[in-house]
Amino acid sequence: MNGPGQKNTVYIGGLAEELNEQILHAAFIPFGDIKDVKTPLDQATQKHPSFGFVSFLEREDAATAMDNMGGTELYGRVLTVKYAFPECIKGGEHGWAAQPIWANADTWFERQQQEQEIQRLQAEQWAAMQAAEELHRKKMADEREGEIEEADEIP
Repeated sequence: MNGPGQKNTVYIGGLAEELNEQILHAAFIPFGDIKDVKTPLDQATQKHPSFGFVSFLEREDAATAMDNMGGTELYGRVLTVKYAFPECIKGGEHGWAAQPIWANADTWFERQQQEQEIQRLQAEQWAAMQAAEELHRKKMADEREGEIEEADEIP
């Protein structure tokens, strides 16, 4: 049996709308014993977003499925088949709740600092634009006043 960190799950992209988990299971069972098949649903449309995952019991079966199904056509659509992201990135078998709350603290702080810097730069840019507009308005007003004074001086 495979240990942790080995790639037994493949990502399948380009799935037709009418395809479901049973059909996906039937299409991939020739390559080995399947542990799980997932086609996540879009909550708004209640349809899968044209991709799914198949987890095999053996890593070699996943590799065989990739070699044989990548670029093939299923229900009129060409499939993309490649290794899925490692489970630890997605939160493991138990989902995000299994991770400690501080697991992504460093990247969260970095994102917060980047967002604050972007907001600061946007505020500076907005203030500079406001100042430029005010200068332009003042210049236009001065030019109009000069034209009015010239018109008053002409007899």
